[in-house]
Amino acid sequence: MKLLFLPFIFIATLYSYELDWIHNYDEALKLAQKEKKNVYLFIGADNCRFCERFKDLTLSKKEVIDTLKKDYIPLYLNRDQHKIPKRFIIQGVPRHYFITPCGEIIHADAGSREPDGFFDILDEVDLKLDDGQ
Repeated sequence: MKLLFLPFIFIATLYSYELDWIHNYDEALKLAQKEKKNVYLFIGADNCRFCERFKDLTLSKKEVIDTLKKDYIPLYLNRDQHKIPKRFIIQGVPRHYFITPCGEIIHADAGSREPDGFFDILDEVDLKLDDGQ
């Protein structure tokens, strides 16, 4: 009986460390306004090895997931599958945008980052927010 329960615990733990991505820009902004959070927009593409690397190395880490869940509404838009507002650059993915609930871009970045590098980006966003941008 205990052996049957172990896979359930493993799966439950695995899913608790994932982001609940939204795939609609307008929905993300509405939720951000409701929850008084900024939006983290990750733009990727089908068959993008750098996007997969970023997901595997960085977005799978508990500390990254916890920070994004606490401070941001996570929005993932795939340039090959989702409608992306024209004001966002979709070439050269992965692309990262940090957006206010009103849709203003706080910070934009590109490339695959390991966790430490991604936390550097988050620090940059915090500095811009502290400066009133």
